[in-house]
Amino acid sequence: MARVRDVEIDEVPDDAKPIYQRYATEYGPFLNQVKVFAHRPIALRHVMGMLLEMSDNPILDKRYLEIAIVTVSEINKCEYCVAHHGPKAMAHGFSAETVAKILEPDCPGLDEVDLLVRDYAAQVTHDHNRVRDTLFDRLRDHFSEEQIVELTLRITLCTFFNKFNDVMQLDMEDAALDIGKSQAAE
Repeated sequence: MARVRDVEIDEVPDDAKPIYQRYATEYGPFLNQVKVFAHRPIALRHVMGMLLEMSDNPILDKRYLEIAIVTVSEINKCEYCVAHHGPKAMAHGFSAETVAKILEPDCPGLDEVDLLVRDYAAQVTHDHNRVRDTLFDRLRDHFSEEQIVELTLRITLCTFFNKFNDVMQLDMEDAALDIGKSQAAE
């Protein structure tokens, strides 16, 4: 059980209800997270609303987003996020082995651009003050500046979510566990 009580959808202001509902059902099985965020409808509307809007208007292949999110979540040891995003990564073509070994130097199943995204996510997470221009030059070979900004936003936002989820001690949704089990079995 989370460290704060769950806030149900009928307790949030009317203008936050659509975001609550969409985030809990369409974005993934994140009901326990949204129930905690709902204590602050402003955060619910803007943080989760932003993620939904970016999902509705993608500029970056979700494959790269999932590599980045799983990488950051593994580094930060956020079981909640790995359990939710590992299956999303597998839905975008990665094997369970790739997800499990995402931090290994010779991770199987990652191509050159995948490794670049993984390494960028790791660098930003481990040592954000030392990201070199050479790494940005390599990113520019494959991504627009707009895409690099979004990738960086998602990497750093992931650290926020990792810490938030762990500090608040969010319970794992059964749906997240079920998705992970079914995809690992495939």
